[in-house]
Amino acid sequence: MTQPFLPLIARSRAEAHRAATPLELFFDLCFVVAVAQAGAELVHAVAEHHTADGIAHYAMVFFAIWWAWMNFTWFASAYDNDDVLYRVATFVQIAGVLILAAGISRVFEDDFLVAVLGYAVMRLALSFQWLRAAHHATDPAERTMCHRYAGGVILCQIGWTALLWAPESARSWIFLVMIVAELAVPAVAEKDTNTHWHAHHIAERYGLFTIIVLGETIAAATVAVKTGVSEYDALDELLPIAAGGLLIVYAAWWIYFAVPAHVRLHSNQQAFLWGYGHYLIFASAAAIGAGIEIAVEQAVGKAHISTLAASSAVTIPAAVFLLCVWLLHARYFKVGIAQQLVLPVSSLAILMCTFAGRRAVLAAGLVAAATVAVGVTLAARNPASHGSGPGHGPNKRGTQGP
Repeated sequence: MTQPFLPLIARSRAEAHRAATPLELFFDLCFVVAVAQAGAELVHAVAEHHTADGIAHYAMVFFAIWWAWMNFTWFASAYDNDDVLYRVATFVQIAGVLILAAGISRVFEDDFLVAVLGYAVMRLALSFQWLRAAHHATDPAERTMCHRYAGGVILCQIGWTALLWAPESARSWIFLVMIVAELAVPAVAEKDTNTHWHAHHIAERYGLFTIIVLGETIAAATVAVKTGVSEYDALDELLPIAAGGLLIVYAAWWIYFAVPAHVRLHSNQQAFLWGYGHYLIFASAAAIGAGIEIAVEQAVGKAHISTLAASSAVTIPAAVFLLCVWLLHARYFKVGIAQQLVLPVSSLAILMCTFAGRRAVLAAGLVAAATVAVGVTLAARNPASHGSGPGHGPNKRGTQGP
């Protein structure tokens, strides 16, 4: 039974059988709304020939989504006590997420009011959690760290609020400055001591969010194909896009979960690089769905852009996803040049599929499927790659392909 009030103290890094909680899963599910809104606005911008602005606004919005999720996830890994007060504070953060999602379409029109309001709700609740952790901390260094986090979050929120009064020409620069400030908060806060995040729990949380983003990609693509078939009677044009898109998503899932990412999360330096790098993984995974929608709209004549542009909307994020997964963790589990080259070469091959005309998405999907097949074959021929990364002992599971 949930207790009303418990001390919010650091959990052990060595805690056995640590898994995501139902509250964390609910929190992730609410982020689907924001991810879907960002993808829909990107589709609209590209279809209306505002590609550069659309990509820029998508990158900005997705940073806000990802960073809010990151802040909650790492705090929860270190301090989640699941008492009533913790749950209520999390519900407040979820309300902020939904307000942010409601304001995403306005951000694409350079109106940040609703989005900043949603962010303020989230960040104030998070600051409260850090102050609560500081109150219960017995170690002075840990107490100082919690105060630094709370203060850093509040100061950054003040900076975000400045966007509302900044001239439109200066907003992009202020946004970049705020990104640097946000990314610096954990490094400054933890310069004397570290939070007790749980490696296996963090890896699971990131994996679950990857699944959610890929699921949103499938949902968006399904709606696009359904609309194309029902309104334009264009099944012949849409089947190759649907098949290719599905193969890309299947391969993305397989490749991401082929290696045990938690094995490498032993230090804050590794965790920061791995955690921050996932911005590109999450953003590109969500962009694949938007790209499939764009390809569908172009195929039925709804989006008046070239086939090349529509194809690149799928192939570029797919290539970025594969390359980033390789950079962040897959390459540490590969033995020999052949295994190491699979994902980089596949990324390049998928980019080349952009020039395959109306069969570009299908071609990219076939390349992605071939990537999995080649990876599985090479792993089976080289058992040394199953079960250990450089500098680590045997894992409980081996690699399964790329």
